[in-house]
Amino acid sequence: MTREEATQILQQYTKSESLLRHARTVELVMRAYAQKLNQDPELWGNTGLLHDADYEAYPDRHPNVVVELLRERGEEEMAHAISGHYSHWGVPHDSLLDKALLGCDEITGFVVACAQVRPQRLSGLEAKSVLKKLKQASFAASVDRNEVRLGAELLEVDLAAHIDFIIQVLQPHAEELQLTPISSEAS
Repeated sequence: MTREEATQILQQYTKSESLLRHARTVELVMRAYAQKLNQDPELWGNTGLLHDADYEAYPDRHPNVVVELLRERGEEEMAHAISGHYSHWGVPHDSLLDKALLGCDEITGFVVACAQVRPQRLSGLEAKSVLKKLKQASFAASVDRNEVRLGAELLEVDLAAHIDFIIQVLQPHAEELQLTPISSEAS
């Protein structure tokens, strides 16, 4: 599957700006991990891009709609990873792709949430600040902290190093992601 095909699928089901941004951030992180781990960046990036594609249109059937669509297209690797990107669904994490998607989804969303509450956004954001926010249950309360920890364990990476990697991947895309520093000057 090409990125263009994956983008078409995403845009067919997802209209929310925040969900589109989340899809893009997970895509970027997954592509970077694929390169780092000598895997297929297109496969990994498209998996990240599509992991929540049906969430807005079919919240009660998520992720089954996109998983079925991918299986019909012969994209079993992507379908399996997406079907298990939340550990409570009970899908085994057999491949490195499966583990990476679970490992990148929640924490990437959390890093973005941390950036959004800072005037400097991604600029200067450090893992220690993100780790501190992880301890605040009221901050981004919908993020499952156990999934964050499990994801790092499955990827066999230190959580702080994982967070630093994510920040470094997202920083060059800050403008596209609308995560550039807020100007202190009056507009």
